[in-house]
Amino acid sequence: MPKDNGRNDRRSQIAHLAARLMAEDGVEDYALAKRKAARQAGTPDMRELPTNDEIDYALRTYQQIYHQQEHRERLRELRETALRAMREFSRFNPHLTGSVLSGNAGKYADINLQLFTDDAKAVELYLIDRGIPYNSGQSRLYAGGGPLTVPVYNVSDGGAEIRIVVLSMRELRGPLRTSAEGKAIERAKLQAVEALLAET
Repeated sequence: MPKDNGRNDRRSQIAHLAARLMAEDGVEDYALAKRKAARQAGTPDMRELPTNDEIDYALRTYQQIYHQQEHRERLRELRETALRAMREFSRFNPHLTGSVLSGNAGKYADINLQLFTDDAKAVELYLIDRGIPYNSGQSRLYAGGGPLTVPVYNVSDGGAEIRIVVLSMRELRGPLRTSAEGKAIERAKLQAVEALLAET
């Protein structure tokens, strides 16, 4: 019994350290936050790492204790910027994902959008036509058990970084994951983001 309690204490400690890294240092990647937190805690056993849900809970707690008002205002700003971007890209069926949607956005959080189109180049052409500066890259997601390599465009809006992932219309019909075993990425349409802002 004491052994299990020790393991739970370590998991909790790592979750809170990871939450602080995400809140204060702008680490967005859960796996990276866990690894850094485990090193800080002196825990080499990767089986003792907390789940993303445990980190989310610790992050919400951390923000409520240390940055409640600041976090509320920053989250509202990020969601307003996300909504503006979603209206800009409305022809591509935009969906908001990530920490700005979940409410766990840290101080340096990016806005994550998924756009859906059967012509992936159309998004880049739209950015060029509108004179919107961008950087391009790729990302890997999982749909239906298999990996997908998808284009990503990074743009800025008033100091907020917006990460745009471009997917086909087929991917809109099923869940997307960041890893083969991970849980489905939560996403929200423009109307849902409007409703979130109306609540706050």
